[in-house]
Amino acid sequence: MKINSKPGPLMAPLPAVMVTCEDGDKDNIITIAWTGIINSHPPMTYISVRRSRHSHDMIAERGEFVINLATAGMVKALDYCGVRSGRDVDKFAETGLTREAADIVSAPMIAESPVNLECRLMEIKELPSHDMFIAEIVAVHVDERYAGEDGAYDYGAMDLVSYNHGKYYRLQSRELGFFGYSIMKPKTAKRRRKQNTLRKQQKQHRRDESK
Repeated sequence: MKINSKPGPLMAPLPAVMVTCEDGDKDNIITIAWTGIINSHPPMTYISVRRSRHSHDMIAERGEFVINLATAGMVKALDYCGVRSGRDVDKFAETGLTREAADIVSAPMIAESPVNLECRLMEIKELPSHDMFIAEIVAVHVDERYAGEDGAYDYGAMDLVSYNHGKYYRLQSRELGFFGYSIMKPKTAKRRRKQNTLRKQQKQHRRDESK
């Protein structure tokens, strides 16, 4: 039996990311959970930001921002950037995060983030409580430690986090399946799983050797 709950934003879990922006003088980091992918070609994303937030006008005026994925090791900084205002503090200085120049946009990237998505604003959709910034992803940066020889990225090894109604959770790295496995022949699926396991072992071996 299910409880009939009042309407609310109960979609979960959500990605917890750190969005960087700048106004030509100062930069800022804002923590965002309302984000996602909305188009493939061109690759497009969105972030929803309250109009009262310090970063709102920076993004609206400059038309650029960077989405930085967050790891479990960045959770304290992630939370800090969501509860402190950039009007009052330099969040990079306060959290110890490192600025890194982006290739295309003016906003800085966060060096500690395993994946950075440079975004250029395409449209602002005004909603009752938030403004949705719809943007094209114009460049992507992935830490080379998570890049495989086959061109695939090992997101499971990144130790990413999600946000679920006021709490942060570590995403488990145990693979449950892959796209199309539900209709794949058993032998083919078994071979794919073995190949994936072998690739992960090889990556771990290379990481251990580089320490």
